Amino acid sequence: MNEHNEGSALGIAADVLPAGIVRVTHQAIAAQRYLTGSEATEETADGVRPSPEHPVKLAVFDFDGTSITGNSPVMLVRYLRRSLRKTVLARIVAWGIAYKMRLPQNEAWVRGLVFSVFRGKPVAEVNAFLWDFYDRIVNARFRPLAAARMQEHIDQGHAVVCVSATFEPIIAEAMTEHPIMFAIATRMKANADGTYSDVVDGLPVEGPEKLAALTRFADQHFGKGAWELAYAYGDHHSDRTMLAAAAQSFAVTPDRPLNRTASRESYEVLDWEAD
Repeated sequence: MNEHNEGSALGIAADVLPAGIVRVTHQAIAAQRYLTGSEATEETADGVRPSPEHPVKLAVFDFDGTSITGNSPVMLVRYLRRSLRKTVLARIVAWGIAYKMRLPQNEAWVRGLVFSVFRGKPVAEVNAFLWDFYDRIVNARFRPLAAARMQEHIDQGHAVVCVSATFEPIIAEAMTEHPIMFAIATRMKANADGTYSDVVDGLPVEGPEKLAALTRFADQHFGKGAWELAYAYGDHHSDRTMLAAAAQSFAVTPDRPLNRTASRESYEVLDWEAD
């Protein structure tokens, strides 16, 4: 597991995110990785500050099923199965079945069920647990072709953003290993005593909320009119809103509904299963 710092030069609480990653703002539900020589918060690659004349080009990647093989929340439930109460686990499984059947579901509710095992535990302890979970279980599933495409965008001066419904500390740890400059993920509320609750802070970053959260973040971080959603990558039909808003959209090993959308909208389909 990566080493994590005891504090932050920018005044961010040490128990929030790993070394090198800080939250941009509390409202943005985002984390930023400060990369030497590529500070997209201030300048584009050619040294021009973001503006309507020189907008920052965002390359946005979904995480589960796109950047990685599989689904990290499902992996987490399996990892926690001995810690979750049987009744809670049964409700999560029932939710998953309904989700696969594409029935309307309460995204915040199921995340609260999963996080119930962490309720009342110190934020630092839980984050360290989730970082270790990522290192042990998830990181090996990160697609090499996804990492290579992210790096290509960075080399071209684009801002690489990961937008995901998974829990923020999991994405934060992924940022220490892969070329992700910004991340927007589901954040759980912390109590005043420094422990986690089992309540989502805001909305899960799922479906249309991905585009809404991205827009809030980019407007605040780069400025309204000073950025554009140039590229978007997704694998699931719930990514359609985000893909539809991009100048260039890529369906990565898409599910059947998204594959139909990709055919209709002429999205490029990428097979990253073979990597």
